[in-house]
Amino acid sequence: MENVRRTSNLTDQAFEQLRKAIVSGHLKPGELYTAGQLGEQIGVSRTPVREALLELSRLGLVEIEKNRGMRVVSTSIEGLIQGFEVRLMLEVPLARRATELQDHATLAAVKDTFVQFHEAAATNDAEATLRADRDFHRTLLLGSRNIKAVEILQEQRNLVLMGGVGTVPTSRTALECFEDHRDIYDAFIQGDVDGVGRAMARHITHTAQILIAQETQSRPEFAEVDAARRLDWLTH
Repeated sequence: MENVRRTSNLTDQAFEQLRKAIVSGHLKPGELYTAGQLGEQIGVSRTPVREALLELSRLGLVEIEKNRGMRVVSTSIEGLIQGFEVRLMLEVPLARRATELQDHATLAAVKDTFVQFHEAAATNDAEATLRADRDFHRTLLLGSRNIKAVEILQEQRNLVLMGGVGTVPTSRTALECFEDHRDIYDAFIQGDVDGVGRAMARHITHTAQILIAQETQSRPEFAEVDAARRLDWLTH
């Protein structure tokens, strides 16, 4: 892991370095790490490391064992399914509402973030693409004018992003990820309320299927879950 820079808040920097270490797999799920050990690796004292670990624990990425250290939490199949259920419950109606309330400002913002999404995907940078993916969804859904619901979704998507569980580049390219959003974008631009709802539901379910199939490669128990069937009650 990289040493943190001392030009800004050490806790924030420690948090970011530890998050990157979790995403990259440098910190392995299940293994015990002490604050002192982690501090030595990133070049800071135990205090900012402990504070960063508390935030990571609050987000569900690590478990802290008193007087021992912390362990990275493995993503469970049930956790993934429930996360996608939450997305279907909120994103589909919010996308429909945003399309109904569409104004010039929201339209311009969505167009801009879609262009940025394409630019990120064109670089084939997985993390930048996943951030752009998140930002596109957030910008479109903010058009619903329900800030609280968008904040709930933002935290859910951040957990997935920070946990390193993504389909890019393992199961699809950055550009394939981008193209999987095109029907959502087209329906929104055309003001097609029903179309944007169908497109959003299709996209979320498709992503769930890809992600679970991907994780099955290393965790065979994931194969026991039919993602489409589990999510079917929310898509019909």
